[in-house]
Amino acid sequence: MTSLLQENSIATLEVLRTSDMGAFLNGGTGNTNDDILLHKNQQVHPVQIGDSVTVFLYHDPNGRLTASMNLPKIKIGQIGYAPVINTTKFGAFVDVGTERGIFMPFAEMKGRPKEGEYIWIKLYEDKSHRLAVSMEVEDEMRRASKSAADAKIGDWVEGAVYNMTEQGAYLMTRERWIAFLHRSEFLGPIMIGQIIKGRITFLREDGRINISLRQVKETAMINDSDKIIAFLQQRNGKMPYGDKTAPTVIKAKFGLSKAAFKRAIGHLMKEHKIRQQDGWTYLNEE
Repeated sequence: MTSLLQENSIATLEVLRTSDMGAFLNGGTGNTNDDILLHKNQQVHPVQIGDSVTVFLYHDPNGRLTASMNLPKIKIGQIGYAPVINTTKFGAFVDVGTERGIFMPFAEMKGRPKEGEYIWIKLYEDKSHRLAVSMEVEDEMRRASKSAADAKIGDWVEGAVYNMTEQGAYLMTRERWIAFLHRSEFLGPIMIGQIIKGRITFLREDGRINISLRQVKETAMINDSDKIIAFLQQRNGKMPYGDKTAPTVIKAKFGLSKAAFKRAIGHLMKEHKIRQQDGWTYLNEE
């Protein structure tokens, strides 16, 4: 029976005896040396001899099988949003509420999440009946999601990215709506697990929504204009950038697309706040 009891697994075992350290659970061999310690610090409530206790099994620093009543916060087959607590050359360990992190092999990863990052994961049992986690959660997300029937175009939503494709990013919002962000809307690198706040731009027939990270053009133009004014003020009222500047330079200096930059420049010129001459832009004196 000992072969059935292994680390990173959940088992229901009988309390055989107690001591000042805690309770000893039936290891299944009839040999007291194989009984499993459930330390007092790993008990969520006191246990008595004869009780059947459901525990998470793991190895202590000495390599002995040890028990804890701190079980995973999600059940097998369910999804959760959890932090990566350690990475190795074989995979990573994710915190799902147990005494030790649950292993996620490289084959179950999307990208290479780093220590401290939060990711969407699914808890499952591997072929050896040990607990493991996977970032392959698309099917579970579809089942857990709700139709965005109450969504309104223009509203802002927030959610965490769970999948990336060539077309863009998919995220689950706090309302449990599935939202899609097209790559053309990216304002910078986006990673799985990242929290994103976006504006609803389209209500899809399948109950999902499309979002944008950009504000409506009128508001965005004002913000972009303020950014250009601030840049000019930092450079004594002049800069070697204007309508003819390359889009890559505009993006690098201002974080704006060429179209957004030209809209903001045009707005400022119309209000006589700036002027352009010989490829340079100057701040007009108030």
